[in-house]
Amino acid sequence: MQVCPDQTDGVIMTQVASPSLAFPPHQSHTICCRSAMRKTLFPHLVFSSYVVRNQNGPEEGAPEGELAIQESRPELAPPPMYKVVIMNDDYTPMDFVVEVLESFFNMDREKATRVMLTIHTEGQATVGIFTRDVAETKAAQVVDYAQQNQHPLLCRVEQA
Repeated sequence: MQVCPDQTDGVIMTQVASPSLAFPPHQSHTICCRSAMRKTLFPHLVFSSYVVRNQNGPEEGAPEGELAIQESRPELAPPPMYKVVIMNDDYTPMDFVVEVLESFFNMDREKATRVMLTIHTEGQATVGIFTRDVAETKAAQVVDYAQQNQHPLLCRVEQA
């Protein structure tokens, strides 16, 4: 590798033998590439450019000074998680709590029974950890379903 004689500001020259369709096979080509990308007014777009030159002159079908637009991916933090907690009361039947756990939290009968007994003995239990919107939706669905069936079952959403 050596620096291109006509441009020395971050442009690198290499000799390559390219079997690609843009160049005839087994010919040597000089490729000048810019090493840095330029940012745009739009933070999610980045411009990069490259120039392809043949040692013997311009190549038919070879890209000359093309401009490529590449979308940069923003770094996202994982969303905060929230837990759904079901509270114990003296009036809601245990079978109804098991039914709620099976239908709204996709638990099998055995796990739902274990969680129901934890709610009964400890006064509350975490039944799932979700993103905020999902946790609030599930808690609201549980409370609405309990009210439709005339049970005072309470559900709470807490940050995990």
